[in-house]
Amino acid sequence: MPSLYVKSIRYNNCMIALNYYIWNRKYYQYMIEMVKNLKLVVKIVFCFFVLIQFESCNKSQFNGNNGISRGTGWNINAKKGGFWDGNNFKEQEVPPNMVLVEGGTFTKGKVQDDPLRDWNNSPNQQHVQSFYMDQTEVTNLMYLEYLDWLKKNFPPSEPRFRNIYSNALPDTLVWRNKLGYAEDMVNNYLRHPAFANYPVVGVSWIQAYEYAQWRSDRYQELVLEREGFLVRDAKTDSVNSESTFSLDTYVIDPNSTYGGNTDVLRGKRTRTADSLPPSTASRESGIIIPKFRLPTETEWEYAALGLTEMRDFNNYTGRKKYPWRGPYTRTGKRRNLGDQLANFKNSDGDYGGIAGWSDDGADITNKVGSYEANSFGLYDMAGNVAEWVADVYRPIVDDEFNDFNYFRGNDYKKFQIADDGKVAIATEVQYDTLPNGKIVARVLPGEILVTDLEDSDVRYRTQFDKSYNINFRDGDVSSSIRYDRADDEEGETNIMYKSPDYSDIDPSTEQFDYDKDDSKTTLINDQVRVYKGGSWKDRAYWLDPAQRRFYPQDQATDFIGFRCAMSRLGPKSSSKRKTRN
Repeated sequence: MPSLYVKSIRYNNCMIALNYYIWNRKYYQYMIEMVKNLKLVVKIVFCFFVLIQFESCNKSQFNGNNGISRGTGWNINAKKGGFWDGNNFKEQEVPPNMVLVEGGTFTKGKVQDDPLRDWNNSPNQQHVQSFYMDQTEVTNLMYLEYLDWLKKNFPPSEPRFRNIYSNALPDTLVWRNKLGYAEDMVNNYLRHPAFANYPVVGVSWIQAYEYAQWRSDRYQELVLEREGFLVRDAKTDSVNSESTFSLDTYVIDPNSTYGGNTDVLRGKRTRTADSLPPSTASRESGIIIPKFRLPTETEWEYAALGLTEMRDFNNYTGRKKYPWRGPYTRTGKRRNLGDQLANFKNSDGDYGGIAGWSDDGADITNKVGSYEANSFGLYDMAGNVAEWVADVYRPIVDDEFNDFNYFRGNDYKKFQIADDGKVAIATEVQYDTLPNGKIVARVLPGEILVTDLEDSDVRYRTQFDKSYNINFRDGDVSSSIRYDRADDEEGETNIMYKSPDYSDIDPSTEQFDYDKDDSKTTLINDQVRVYKGGSWKDRAYWLDPAQRRFYPQDQATDFIGFRCAMSRLGPKSSSKRKTRN
């Protein structure tokens, strides 16, 4: 009989062997399960990869052509034959000094309590397409660049160009007051470097419109030169009064730009022989940009509100009175608690607070960007200066007819066609006399001449039936100080209101006589434009983006400036996020 000690050892050995067997079995089972799980993971990853590839292939059939036309099966972008589709285009380039304002739905008009019960800005829901907008107002320095270009290429010393430069000049006399001293502002505000980055004022709506047109041409020149479609420094070395660049002319008839000098079009991207016409950029290339313009009233108000900071999924959480969040003009943030969020008039005789302790940091206008930007990255959308917008003023917004990109001011034109079948290019400056007596240049040499639409252009159309649509559904046949309407029976001409007599113009001065009668019955006509936002001269009431006022388009003040906008082409947003429901 084995001893108890030996039995104990044998028992322990057996238990150890048993435990080892059990542990190994569990380990092997664990490893088997891991292998199975790994195979499952591999299968899942493989399936996911296949789905991604399938999805990408599925999308690529729409987003790219791989050199084959989906319509005809022909080769695209081939060196020999083949249609060119500009497939290298990624996304519209953000213009200088601009930010993207992603479009959306908002309530236009007064959304807060309105003690005055102003029906002028009654609330209505509108949708705005995405667009680009200047971060700040157009500054004195930006406008001086425009004046410098005009002065170099259309010298005012030449009598035929005298009115081009002089009528582009801001009216610096807007600073004068019968009972106030402001001569130093008259002499220095526009040109002195101390005010270089201050918003330009004394600019009429017409001048702001012309600046936007000029800016479009200059920026397009830069893009074409950069992309190799123009010779280097063409925008400076090849330009004079007889050789200018127009965006429309380049698109329609590029050989007529720069006075017909096609050598300017032979940039580094143009490899054709001198005997062949140079290659030019078309709209299909994606290089031709939309024009700079004044924002519409709807765009400006939407951009000023900056409602994105109040978005909760597809709803807005509350209402906004100002471009910033909150019901007050002072900030509640700890780091700058109590600071004013805009430049405005605090009370009678209080434009900037007490010496040593300023309310808003300015007494007149202030340097652009001096206050915090709103959620879109736009500065000074309340206060500093009020701003011109594109719309012709009417007391009521006709949202029943249109609630998408609302705008009143459409005056559709078409290009004039010359006898040779090509577009008619202006060879001389064409002037126009404004109601205030100023003579302005409407067309510069090198630009395409335009004309009103004819009956044949609008026949059988349901979306518009005439060229001039400013007066559409406004409750008045013509809504102008002066209109001509022939009676079918008597052929008489009716005059609605007393106005300057355009029929009696002195040919030597190109001026007309004003009607001295005081019987005008309205200030609202087709020549008054909307301006938005409060200014350094306004009380806080006008800082609300919903507020709207009007001013004659040919007049200027010391409190109205402007900024430019540009339409966005393509998707609503620049981000690659998926649609959210």
